[in-house]
Amino acid sequence: MPKNPRKVEEADEVTRCPECNSTHLRFDYERGELVCDECGLVISDQMIDQGPEWRAFDMEQGEKRARTGAPMTYTIHDKGLSTTIGWKNKDSYGKSIPTRSRAQLYRLRKWQRRIRVSNAAERNLAFALSELDRMASGMGLPRNVREAAAMIYRKAVNKNLIRGRSIEGVVAASLYAACRQCNVPRTLDEIAGSSRVGRKEIGRTYRFMTRELKLKLMPTRPQDYVSRFCSELKLSGEVHSKAIEILKDAADKELTSGRGPTGVAAAAIYVASIMANERRTQREVADVAGVTEVTIRNRYKELTEKLGIKIEL
Repeated sequence: MPKNPRKVEEADEVTRCPECNSTHLRFDYERGELVCDECGLVISDQMIDQGPEWRAFDMEQGEKRARTGAPMTYTIHDKGLSTTIGWKNKDSYGKSIPTRSRAQLYRLRKWQRRIRVSNAAERNLAFALSELDRMASGMGLPRNVREAAAMIYRKAVNKNLIRGRSIEGVVAASLYAACRQCNVPRTLDEIAGSSRVGRKEIGRTYRFMTRELKLKLMPTRPQDYVSRFCSELKLSGEVHSKAIEILKDAADKELTSGRGPTGVAAAAIYVASIMANERRTQREVADVAGVTEVTIRNRYKELTEKLGIKIEL
């Protein structure tokens, strides 16, 4: 008889061997197969291990019932695969460590921290990825962007592109490239604001890395900035939809080509906010978009004239 009755329920419809018509069927738990004991036919090879109940109702239960560690991540220099000695002075059974052994445990913790970074390359990677995490956290970037930026930085290290360049500059350029790759665009000014290097150096390093790593990145579109700008200006979904429509018509008439995407997006939001009676001043929109009021004035005049939009100022 099978050890687990729940496994039998999965194979209720298979009660006899289709080859020899035998009822002596056996579950092979190591291979995940249902096998006939008489003729050896493998009847099913896709058994699902239901396992025990793993629901947890608090953090402590979750830690006790967890069967795996944290997932692998490229944002840590060792990909998160190394172990750490916890800060709690307790053994695997939950019993307190005797006082006479705590000095030894302290030394083990100290040496474990030291050996996680063994050579200069790992030390470089550890510093760079901590800097990347700091910048991404300051800008509120999602997890997938951080992973993509870490991958780009690792490729740059493997190709020896960081020689002669500052670590912060390469990290900032990697983050800028990852933002464009993941369709979460940020301007060079925003990246520079969170970094310790200037806009000019980030742009120069970014161009060098895209050329050497052969990164294929599409130019950013004004539509990519609309959601974020509307959110920061606390505008409704109606304004967002109108701004997208205006930008779509502008793209059809080639009014966006050769112009900065943030300026065009800001102008479209400004026009849409007036049309939806949720007015925002040019100064407010300019501050959020990181452009000047003159740019917004020029762009919104072009949009209203060429698209035939009539607004009351």
